[in-house]
Amino acid sequence: MASSPSYEQSKQVAEASRETEWTRPSFGKELFLGRFRLDLIHPQPELDQAQVRKGEAFLERLRVFLTERVDRQRIEREARIPADVIRGLADLGALGMKIPEEYGGLGLSQVHYNKALAMAGTWHSSISTLLSAHQSIGLPEPLRLFGSEEQKREWLPKLAEDHVSAFLLTEPDVGSDPARMSTTAIPTEDGTGYRISGTKLWATNGAIADVVVVMAVVPKSDGHPGGITAFICPYHRDGITVEHRNEFMGLRGIENSVTRFDDVFVPNSDVVGGEGKGLRIALTTLNTGRLSLPAFCLSAVKYSLKIAREWAAERTQWGKPIGEHDAIAQKLAWLTGTAFGLEAMLDVSSRLADDKRNDIRIEAALAKLYGSELGWIAVDEMVQIRGGRAYETAESLARRGEKPVPAEQMLRDMRINRIFEGSTEIMHLLIAREAVDRHLKVAGDVVFGDSGLAGRARAAARAAAFYASWFPTLMTGAGQRPRSFSEFGDLAGHLRYVERHSRKVARSTFYAMARYQARLEQKGHLLGRIVDIGAELYAMACACVYADTVARGDPRRRQEAFELADLFCCQARRRADRLFTELWANDDAAQYEVAQQVLSGRYGWFEQDVLDPAGDGPMMPLRTQPAAEQFEDERAGTTPEVETAAAQ
Repeated sequence: MASSPSYEQSKQVAEASRETEWTRPSFGKELFLGRFRLDLIHPQPELDQAQVRKGEAFLERLRVFLTERVDRQRIEREARIPADVIRGLADLGALGMKIPEEYGGLGLSQVHYNKALAMAGTWHSSISTLLSAHQSIGLPEPLRLFGSEEQKREWLPKLAEDHVSAFLLTEPDVGSDPARMSTTAIPTEDGTGYRISGTKLWATNGAIADVVVVMAVVPKSDGHPGGITAFICPYHRDGITVEHRNEFMGLRGIENSVTRFDDVFVPNSDVVGGEGKGLRIALTTLNTGRLSLPAFCLSAVKYSLKIAREWAAERTQWGKPIGEHDAIAQKLAWLTGTAFGLEAMLDVSSRLADDKRNDIRIEAALAKLYGSELGWIAVDEMVQIRGGRAYETAESLARRGEKPVPAEQMLRDMRINRIFEGSTEIMHLLIAREAVDRHLKVAGDVVFGDSGLAGRARAAARAAAFYASWFPTLMTGAGQRPRSFSEFGDLAGHLRYVERHSRKVARSTFYAMARYQARLEQKGHLLGRIVDIGAELYAMACACVYADTVARGDPRRRQEAFELADLFCCQARRRADRLFTELWANDDAAQYEVAQQVLSGRYGWFEQDVLDPAGDGPMMPLRTQPAAEQFEDERAGTTPEVETAAAQ
């Protein structure tokens, strides 16, 4: 067995796959450098009216389809999206929402694509997950960004019409560390293609896919640069086996698989982007693909607010509605502010994606991180407000004559968003790496000691010149001038706060580098706080800009939009102030040492009275019907459930 790669080797693989050039401006990048470039997001790019009409027409068709033809409780009960629902989505064109019209797709804007995902997710999260996995990170997006014209012409029309796709990267022993990938693609002796062998885990749509994009390692050899490579792979090829359909806490209808490749032949024509480009393709695809996650989260938060508001007005305790009791009122206000803030962040980020003038890798990552973290809290708060009825299933409520509110399902479905497409911890590291990118370019050799004495001396000179001109700019700015941003009226104070504290977070990053030097990359919790501060600042700026956009579009809503933005910004400021305090006043070092003691078994006696069902209980019986046969039955529409539905 080959030895595991070292930490340095893993870091080098990840670093080599990063997008290192910044050819377009980035609001997020400038924010972490202490430069509040409001002009990059305000005024917001105008929506193309033809795109708006097309998008709204599709949303109406989708709304009718979901409400009239999709039984959401059946999906939850059977843990499967019926085949006729998937066919219906395909007939609507939902599989081609992001695929350009020239290749047979709908060519929706990012703004309306997100609205469609949000709508589908509110009806059942498994539907939005299927659609997003197919085209946010599945084969259409890598092809659109990196595929050859021949590949696009062959596959995009099929993917837009009825071919479901999946993205296969994760392996049983490989998550966020691609250097450990074991799936191989061995070039054939005749030079016509590759033979792929390995196992892929947690492939969403992988149990029903028609075609996938799979990542595999090509060994380096003469004529082959090698490295992680992306391959198009139709699922009917010999040697592909769906070993298992995974089942989860939430998203009970998703078709998520363990898929094995045994010497599967893939021709040269099915390589996407070239050998060794696979990881970069995956990371680039995720830049805009991540915007689907905050769309899911926003829909859940807005639905949670609706549920909480209705229940808080309806439910009476101690002589008045529970919404009039302060404890519940505070939660309602927090939910309201959070819903507005997340909508603003998603709208600003999505318009930036459509406009294509800015690099949005940081903004998309911040939106994913922020939406998933606040979204989880929001749904949990809704459950708390609704109480025991939120813990009861929708079907149980319906059986006893009550409104079938799927609160407990929402909580289960929401939890994965803090893990999907980059866990919170990985997102902190990813964004932090981009936030300190400029520092590493000018001072990396000084801080990390990656070159010899002469090299470090030259790096020190470059660093001194940069910091001599940059650091003084972090002391004063528009945030200290009382009339700055006056065109935003009552929201101007919040933008002045963002400007001042963008400079403060940049100073804090500099202090952290000076204090910890090479140890900084090991200070994940500290870096996470810096990123979280940046997320709060970005969200506040988005809230003010979005409120202004709403007011411009409909002056009658100006006051209400500004009230909501003010509410959210006040909440975000408190969180940011707390994070700034905790940057330097914390017990991170002590906590880390305790964790190492826990890992060593020092406190093992404390667990001795725990009964471990995973280790002590009997194994659950396996299904007798092979997984692959179940999937084929479902796709063919021959299962008893489908036959019954068809007869009805």
